[in-house]
Amino acid sequence: MSRRDVLKPFEENKAYMDDVINAGIERNRKGDVEITVKGSDGQPLKDIEIKVKQKTHEFKYGANIFMLDELESPEKNELYKKYFAEAFNMATIPFYWGDLEPEKGKPRYDKNSFKIYRRPPADLCLEFCEKNGIEPREHALAYEHFFPDWLSQADVNECKKEYERRCREIAERYKDKINTIEVTNEMWWNEGKTALYKSDDFIEFCFNTARKYFPDNQLVSNEWPCVWDEIGETTDKYFSYILDAINKGAMIDAIGFQYHMFFKADEEIQKTARYYNPKHLYKIMDLYSQFNMPLQLTEITIPAYSNSEEDEAIQAEILKNLYSIWFSHEKVEQIIYWNLIDGYAAFANQGDMSAGENYYYGGLIRFDLTPKPAYYMVKDLFQKVWHTEEVVCSNEEGTASFRGFYGKYDVEITLNGKTIKKEIDFSKKSNGKFDIAI
Repeated sequence: MSRRDVLKPFEENKAYMDDVINAGIERNRKGDVEITVKGSDGQPLKDIEIKVKQKTHEFKYGANIFMLDELESPEKNELYKKYFAEAFNMATIPFYWGDLEPEKGKPRYDKNSFKIYRRPPADLCLEFCEKNGIEPREHALAYEHFFPDWLSQADVNECKKEYERRCREIAERYKDKINTIEVTNEMWWNEGKTALYKSDDFIEFCFNTARKYFPDNQLVSNEWPCVWDEIGETTDKYFSYILDAINKGAMIDAIGFQYHMFFKADEEIQKTARYYNPKHLYKIMDLYSQFNMPLQLTEITIPAYSNSEEDEAIQAEILKNLYSIWFSHEKVEQIIYWNLIDGYAAFANQGDMSAGENYYYGGLIRFDLTPKPAYYMVKDLFQKVWHTEEVVCSNEEGTASFRGFYGKYDVEITLNGKTIKKEIDFSKKSNGKFDIAI
């Protein structure tokens, strides 16, 4: 048996994928644009050449930014920043309560806060995001598995009081800077460590308290990847969990799905067969679309298992197929990879590739900070394949048309030896019509 057998679900459904992906991308990720050029007198100008070049995507894609300024040398830290900024437009920022506030009343928001491994302070992350035009997302307000130890002995009323304080403090500082707020994460633990988690109203309390302090933000539920291994019916556990929470009043705005392929190498082909079946993936996404909420791929790990050329090529090919499937679906709005680089994942010492999540070689960049084929695959999909550049000419009414991906564009018009540059923001919610006076 060859490791390439892991690709069989994609290969056996190639014709189906080609049809559904191409149609979905054309329908869901692109729209028609009309640019009308007018002179200083307000009259339309015909036969004007217009160059349009896409700058950014409205669709969000990124990774966690847990290793920002966490590496062993300034050189490595700069490379990490470079590769992150060049490839992504979204970053997941850690707000794990136990690490953000290990000592009650002394949160680590400030960028100069003392270091905790894989937990850079929020202000440091936001500074990087703002500098590089990257949208931040929060992870996660009510991730009970990482609640602080000092909360473990509190009764339920005290837990609720402290959670509300946490929401209030984070909102005061970040609600206008971070739109996507992950509220609950990984609710499938068999046993929690706080009285709040064990209370019957945990989910609706956490969401509705978050809504009180984040009235205009997007509140997200996030869950473990076994969601994708269910049958794709309304009896699925996560579907039932969300439906029940909504019926009890939980104010959920978006549904998050993890996608960590944390299977040992000798089990990979068997264990991933359903996860890599395109028809099954669409079935799952269609099921959750019944809630009429955006869907988010929040945490993705695709193993390479080694740095061999073949293993890295397989990782890249799997990612190409998965990203194309997710990008094509109407309800998906974010695709977030998890660890950007190998050797710095959870539950292992730095560089120990035999332990914890390091075992999977699941990063897009090697431990030595050289990019893998998977890094270029993701980058090129959004910057080359799903990318629009056109040269169009205005008609008698001064209007030029093209069809392109949603995002921001540079527009360049040359008339009588003078070049005028403008920017347009072509959103899925807009009518796609823009007037430019020259």
